[in-house]
This record gives sequence, C-alpha cells and structure tokens, in this order.
Amino acid sequence: MITSLRVKALEPKALEQNADWLAIGVAISLPWSTTATGILVVLWLVAYVPTLDLAAIRRQLMSAAGGLPVALWLLAIAGLFWGDVTWHERLSGLGGFHRLLAIPLLLAQFRRSDNGMRVLFAFLLSTTAVLIASWLLVLFPSFPWRTNEFGVPVKDYILQSEDFLMCAFVVLAIALAAWREGRWRTAVALVALSVLFLADIAFVNTGRTTLLVAPVMALLLGWREFGWKGVVGALVLGCIIGGAAAAGSPYLKARLENSVREFQEFRKDDAPNSTAFHLEFLIKSVSFVKTAPIFGHGTGSIPQQFRSAAVGQTGAAAVASVNPHNQILTVAIQLGLVGAAVLLAMWAAHFMLFAGSGLGAWIGMVVVTDNVVSSLVNSHLFDFTQGWIYVFGVGVAGGMALRQRDGVRAAQPAVSHEADPVTA
Repeated sequence: MITSLRVKALEPKALEQNADWLAIGVAISLPWSTTATGILVVLWLVAYVPTLDLAAIRRQLMSAAGGLPVALWLLAIAGLFWGDVTWHERLSGLGGFHRLLAIPLLLAQFRRSDNGMRVLFAFLLSTTAVLIASWLLVLFPSFPWRTNEFGVPVKDYILQSEDFLMCAFVVLAIALAAWREGRWRTAVALVALSVLFLADIAFVNTGRTTLLVAPVMALLLGWREFGWKGVVGALVLGCIIGGAAAAGSPYLKARLENSVREFQEFRKDDAPNSTAFHLEFLIKSVSFVKTAPIFGHGTGSIPQQFRSAAVGQTGAAAVASVNPHNQILTVAIQLGLVGAAVLLAMWAAHFMLFAGSGLGAWIGMVVVTDNVVSSLVNSHLFDFTQGWIYVFGVGVAGGMALRQRDGVRAAQPAVSHEADPVTA
C-alpha cells in the first residue's frame, strides 16, 4: 500500500500537480514572508524539474518573452569576466539576474496547466488578508500585532502599497466585467474592495513610487475597457479623485508636500534627504554609464563605482550606495547600453504578450506596468519580493495567455472545416 502511494506520488501527473500547488504556495507567501517564499521557490523547482518537457522549454527559449530573460542572464555571466572588482562582488552582482531563468520555466508550466488563475487569485486573496490586517491595526491601535510602521503588518510600506495598487486595479477590471454581465451586487462588492485597497494607500501608508504608478494604471484600464473615451475619463476621474484624496487625507497631503520640499532642498549638503539621495544616485549613475557605455563596467561593479565617486565628497554625494535606484541604470552600469537594450526589449516582449483580452492578460499587464514604471526610481527587478512577483506574474499569466492562443489556433481548422460547403 505504502509502495503504491509512493509510486503514484512520483507519476508525472502527480508531480505536475505538486508543482502547480507549490506555485500557489509561492503566490500566497509573497506578500507575507521572504523566508517562506525562498523555501517554496526551491520546493517548486524540485517538484517541477522532473516534469520538464525539453521541447516545450526550447519553444519558450526561442520566443522573445522566454528567451530575452535568459539572454540578459547570459550577458551578466559574460560581464563577470570584464569587471574590475573582486569575484565576491561579481558573484553578488550576478545574484539579481538568477530569478529571470524561472520565467521560461513558468511560461512552459502554465502553458500546459489549467491552474494559472488559481495562482493569480491566491496572490489576490493573500494580499486581501494583508489589507484586513492593515485596517485592523489602524482601527484598533491596541491590536496585539508588532509592527515597525503604521498600518503595515508585514514587510514594508513600499511593497504593501504597490501590492495594494496592483490588486485594486485587478479587482476594478473584474468589477467592470461583472457590471457588464448584470451582476450588480458582485460589481458593487468588488468596487468596495478596490476602494479599501486605494483608501489604505491614500490614508494609511504609501510609497511615492505607488503614486507614480497609479496614474499609468488608471490610463491603461481606461484604454483597455473603453478606448480613447476611457483614457479621457480616467484623466478626469483621476484628477477629481486624486485632488479629493490629497485634500481629504492629511497623511497624503503631507507626503506630497514633503516630496516637493525635499526636491527644493536638493544639493544642500547640510540637509540630505531621501529625494536628494535618489537624485544624486541618478546623476552619478549616468556618469558611470558614460565612462563605459557599450558593455559597462562588468557584473557586480556598482558598489565600487559608487565608492570611488564618494571619495572626498560631503552630504548626499558622500554616500557610497550599492543601488542606483533605477533598473535601467542598474543594468547599464554593469552591462552597458547593450544590457539596457536587452532589458527594454524584455519588458516590451512581456508587455506585448498581454496585448490580448481576458482577465489573465490584464493581470499580466498590471504586473509588467508596475515593474516598468516603478523601476524608474527603484531596482525592483533585482529586489527579492518585487522581483519574484514580476517573475511569477509574467510567467503564470504569460503561460495562460499562450495556452489561450493555442486553444484558438486549435479551434480554427475545425471551424473552417465545418464552414466549408465543399467538404461538408
């Protein structure tokens, strides 16, 4: 009996199901625990590798969506050999590129699996649980939950507000679909949930990156649902809602005013601030790229570049950062304009992957848009949680999009055959 169960557990179908369930586990863990996510990703790989279909993987590697992430990783491998830093720093710099290798694997997995939507909804439900915990901390200050930031039960406010923003726009799209189908109560409930996500961003805690991404998301949703009329409507509604939120939320108003003040104080050595640091890193990063524009300074070279530039400086200029806080420059410093071009091509390929209709395509577009826009002021592709959200979001939703296209292609010959009066 025990032997029989062991044999069944090792059957390809059982292994495929285990890999799907572990991907669901990764999605659930992402908003909550870095440690759990790391363990579950390893277990997912262990379960998935024995089920690998080499032909399917080869097909993904030959596509832009699956091949360009691997091309960027290979370029980073090559960059190990022209960097002028220690091998420890070179290998540390390579670490951010490794997770890109999971994208073609996930594309292949969820091109054949029908559990993709379960993975995506697992992330939505898990983030909704974080939302509930956040409001409990706000409404009940004595609630027994240790936290370092107001209204942030786990991790940090930057990640939380970005997760809430992505989920808010996914839920809004589902609400619009329910409204079109005449399911009014469902639509109202979903809009209410989306408002709770957005209200937490406006009144509880938010990152400035989220405020940068939100208008882009609104314009994309307007275009997707209503075309140019939707874009105009999103602009008008965005101005009204944004103005009302800024006026009605002392927290959001103070956040915006503080950002403006910090920008005005840039270059004051006696008062370095977050904005000053970001601008200083940006200016220095551009100068680093100029000194090695084609292939960069090599993988892992960023800390050394900032250390050298900080010598003899004061204020924000004296900070030897290890992060340029810009994904394009993070790649360009190490791999030059060639690496930056591969990164931009990868983003473009992933965006085009979700050009179709359907909820999965919209979720994928939300994930790509969030990563691309937020990466203007962060290196989120190389940050642990944001990087894995991108990899699993693109891999799972992309696999679903490819599966849908395969189904359409498979149905076309049958339709044309039935419609052909000669062969009838």
